[in-house]
Amino acid sequence: MAKKGSDTRPGTRLVTGGRRAEWTGAAVNPPVWRTSTHLYEDSADLAAGRPNEDGHFYYGRRGTPTQWALADALTDIEPGADGTVLYPSGVAAIAGALLAVLKPGDVLLVTDNAYEPTRSIAQGLLKRFGIDARFFDPLDLAAYEDAFCERTAAVMLESPGSLTMEVCDVPALARIARDNGAVSVIDNTWASPLGFAPLDHGCDISVMSLTKHVGGHSDVMMGSASAGKAWHRKLRLTAQSLGTVVSPDDAALVLRGLRTMGVRLAQSTAAALEIARWLDARPEVARVLCPMLPGAPGHALWRRDFTGGCGLFSIVLSGRGEAERARFVDALELFGIGFSWGGYESLVVPFDPPRSATSWPPADLAANPGAAIRLSIGLEDPADLVADLDRAFAAMDNR
Repeated sequence: MAKKGSDTRPGTRLVTGGRRAEWTGAAVNPPVWRTSTHLYEDSADLAAGRPNEDGHFYYGRRGTPTQWALADALTDIEPGADGTVLYPSGVAAIAGALLAVLKPGDVLLVTDNAYEPTRSIAQGLLKRFGIDARFFDPLDLAAYEDAFCERTAAVMLESPGSLTMEVCDVPALARIARDNGAVSVIDNTWASPLGFAPLDHGCDISVMSLTKHVGGHSDVMMGSASAGKAWHRKLRLTAQSLGTVVSPDDAALVLRGLRTMGVRLAQSTAAALEIARWLDARPEVARVLCPMLPGAPGHALWRRDFTGGCGLFSIVLSGRGEAERARFVDALELFGIGFSWGGYESLVVPFDPPRSATSWPPADLAANPGAAIRLSIGLEDPADLVADLDRAFAAMDNR
């Protein structure tokens, strides 16, 4: 297998990552090591201890070759990362990363278009620990810079933004944070390291929900946080203090998904762009919120910083409200109604801007209450998905 640090391309590293001979033996895939207890040879071996690093048996919470192989493979595809910590869900990864970098009395700046559970963590869990979360408009760099104070310890970024898909200037936001002595954490689930490399663009910690593209089959939940040496160590120790661990069976499922993530992501991205173009020409659609689409909000920054995308984007219906939106959603047959995304199946969910937002929503959403819909494009034939959407538009206005 190719060694870490090799000059192979991402698609190759998806296949070779984590397949160390000492973990796999003659097998192509690392075996599933189900064990809570690791035995020592003798008293001297016990007294010598084991380094707190992947690859050294200690106790089940520190993992086995199954979990180590997945963490190693994820590190391999994350440019600039020294290591990766695994969590039982994407939300757990966000919470774990923020708890690793913050302490009571600190201020956390949170992008105002963040994933709703991120907002809940900031306003709930962190608040109980004496951490002051303040939200900022990610498109207003001047106001963002003014928001820093002597207690600002970290910023939480997400690009594109959850639901409304704004692409922010991540390098500028990360640079301003670093200039002010703050750590930058980014939720990079939408693009994954295949489409955007946060650490290479100035961020300190890159978080992903592995439930989405990496797992890819809607049958497992997991999250990850990757970072350079110093922050990886702090992430690891914080996760261990919290008793955070993922099961070897789940790790094996996610590792299996990782091997084909490149081809799945390429297909769903191409299909999404084809469908976004079709929707952009529909009179029933006021706006297609898809940064991959030329002319869409954030497209210039997406072209500058990103090398790929995914199948997730949103639309705003033209002159319709909640009743018409409900008829549209209910008429869809190939799109399931569900909150996740990034799996093999297409999904749809209606959404409204959260009432707790301070700089949300964009003007066109504010002017069209009840008109926003998020689509996750899966691996079905895009022509069939277009036909399904076409039927739903007909049903929307046919009472």
